[in-house]
Amino acid sequence: MTDKNIVVETRELTKIYGDGHEVRALDGVNLVVRQGEVIAIVGPSGSGKSTLLNLLGALDRPTAGDVIFNGASLAQVRDLDRFRSQTVGFVFQTHNLIPTLTARENVEVPMYEAALSASKRRARAQELLALVGLGARLNSLPGQLSGGERQRVAIARSLANNPAIVLADEPTGNLDSKTTAETMNLITELNRTQGTTLIIVTHNAQVARETRRVIALRDGKIQQDAAVRSAFESDLVAFKNSALGQAILRSDGLPDSLRDIAPKLRELLTTV
Repeated sequence: MTDKNIVVETRELTKIYGDGHEVRALDGVNLVVRQGEVIAIVGPSGSGKSTLLNLLGALDRPTAGDVIFNGASLAQVRDLDRFRSQTVGFVFQTHNLIPTLTARENVEVPMYEAALSASKRRARAQELLALVGLGARLNSLPGQLSGGERQRVAIARSLANNPAIVLADEPTGNLDSKTTAETMNLITELNRTQGTTLIIVTHNAQVARETRRVIALRDGKIQQDAAVRSAFESDLVAFKNSALGQAILRSDGLPDSLRDIAPKLRELLTTV
């Protein structure tokens, strides 16, 4: 039975570059992404991060294996341009905004593929720019915006056609630490309020910690796929592993002051 919550999955996904000396950029990657997840993909340069993002976004085709979107194989999709415009939103490190278009016009660009009327494009772009906090900068050109504001326009543009997933390649790579934090706050808020599914390639450990799942790649293979614990969960795990936490779990050696609340503490500790 198909899991209806799965947005995209890969099956033995492999990408090989080169003729004489082949390079396995991806080597048998199996991955499942569910609706509403925020995932960071990390790893050293050359580990396959951007290659994976390109294959997920139908910007390239695999050498072997398959990418399945909403239960359908990308190998069977004839018009990849239309698929990308309807299904995937992209955010890049360098924004890729058209310098001669206003913020509103840049956000409208993906909607031309959807054949929306001018009034509907305009209304949708204004709605999205307001969502990312740029409702007052609709008519500003990219050169009149800060780096963080340009990235907000890029994020708004990625949402233009209500994509099933947004793929972000180093979206904070050119931003300072303060603007990086603001951008990640925006991304996590969009996930919380809009249910946006996001995959973020990043070298920034702080960005990865702001997600809820981190996939580590090395030599084209998944080395680790782990949930990110909240600060509360991390503290709870540390307490569980302490001498007192272990005593509570064993129900022995407890001071009299803790005996009344030990059952509730034990129940809490068994959740992590």
